Amino acid sequence: MTSPPDRASLLRLDGISKIFGSTQVLFEVDLEVHGGEVVALLGENGAGKSTLSGIIAGSVAPTRGRMEWLGHSYTPTSPKQAIARGIGLIHQELRLLPHLSIAENVFVGQWPTRAGRIDRREMNRRAAAQLERLGLNLPPTRRVAGLSTAAQQLIEIAKALALDARLLILDEPTASLGGEESELLFQQVDKLRSEGVGIIYISHRLEEIRRIADRIVVLRDGHKVNEFDRGNTPVRTIVESMVGRKLERMFPDLPTPLDGRSVLRVEGLTSRRDDFRDIHCEVHAGEILGIAGLVGAGRTELVRALSGADPIGEGRVFFHGKDATPKSPRDAIREGLVLVPEDRKLQGLVLEHSLAENISYPNLGSVSGRGWILRQRQRRFVDAALRQFNVKGTGALRANQLSGGNQQKVVLAKWLARRPRVVVLDEPTRGIDVGARSSIYEIIVQLASEGVAVVVVSSDLEEVLGLSHRILVLAKGRQTGLLDRSEATEVAIMERATA
Repeated sequence: MTSPPDRASLLRLDGISKIFGSTQVLFEVDLEVHGGEVVALLGENGAGKSTLSGIIAGSVAPTRGRMEWLGHSYTPTSPKQAIARGIGLIHQELRLLPHLSIAENVFVGQWPTRAGRIDRREMNRRAAAQLERLGLNLPPTRRVAGLSTAAQQLIEIAKALALDARLLILDEPTASLGGEESELLFQQVDKLRSEGVGIIYISHRLEEIRRIADRIVVLRDGHKVNEFDRGNTPVRTIVESMVGRKLERMFPDLPTPLDGRSVLRVEGLTSRRDDFRDIHCEVHAGEILGIAGLVGAGRTELVRALSGADPIGEGRVFFHGKDATPKSPRDAIREGLVLVPEDRKLQGLVLEHSLAENISYPNLGSVSGRGWILRQRQRRFVDAALRQFNVKGTGALRANQLSGGNQQKVVLAKWLARRPRVVVLDEPTRGIDVGARSSIYEIIVQLASEGVAVVVVSSDLEEVLGLSHRILVLAKGRQTGLLDRSEATEVAIMERATA
């Protein structure tokens, strides 16, 4: 780590508390951030990290407590006021405007002007420089609509870098990024640190905290429960502080796949849009196949094609030895394949609808009769699904009232209630805390033990290695390796992912 040139106090929080209605979510939290340091803010979902970030960034008003910015009282009433003082927040949820260009999104609300008009040449030049810093090889004039989640995340980061802020709050900035893209971001964080910028860094990827943080602050149930003066504090110590108990292990033992029966087989699969080409693989009953690769390798596009969501150009998909290449999601679902998508908020749930409605949508046959939803049958069905996956909430709650981990469990519950034969999970633990992540790993392994064929796409190499019997590696749309568990290592995967 580079020694910071300026350790002066930028931000100071004293006794910050927040109450929503009858629920208190923050309890007298103290925090100080200096220039030229990275403070990791950690905790499980619901610990209060996002609320505290919102208070600092001006989108949430504290109930009690006081803040200082550069030694003066700081009481922002809007994000605009915080930005004007030099504080920027990169949200975990993407907030881009899809019908504007990348450059327009990077500078939205602060477009450079010349003679009273937007200076598009200057805007595109400056946006291109930010994209280059992050290794995103896209023209700044391209529209955001249709870009991958990872590319959009990098554009969100470019927006913050363009602010020239004194303090940046990064909320899960690498949640959808692979190792190479994350390292480019870390290099920018190192550079900002050396320039005296203070950074609050929120992440559930604890190994990257060791790489980037100077200090670690841990929240649990709205309380500040610990502070570590060193960023390289052992992961186990951090996790036990977050969850308030001793940690046994992260990944469950994998079951032995069943008798070699091929449930899903792919032969020469090629995307109609050339996102991937000539893919050959199969998944057996009780097997977990991991899919690894860098951003842009074609991982998400491949599993969307398998699920019928994206068109297939060439090749065939076999279910239990029968050619049943899907032309639509309905075809795949009919064959027993379900997809848990990477973006649970946009693709997995209807956030404004209740949990009962979300779970019922793909299971209408189980909750209805003679064309009508039968409320008692629906209530029993939904309650059983919520209990099975230990979701903290009732069927009457709206999906947007749950934490990220519980939202992901609801997406799993609604699809697994169909008892599928193939389950495809795209980034199943993206933006989820370590406690919820562990329970989702248990669900995945339990599926395999019941004979379900499971496919897991993940940008987290530790996750792919910990969960998979075999690992398919993609690079720029090409299949560059299919590794058995015994030969799979981070080095072996990255060699093939960068081939």
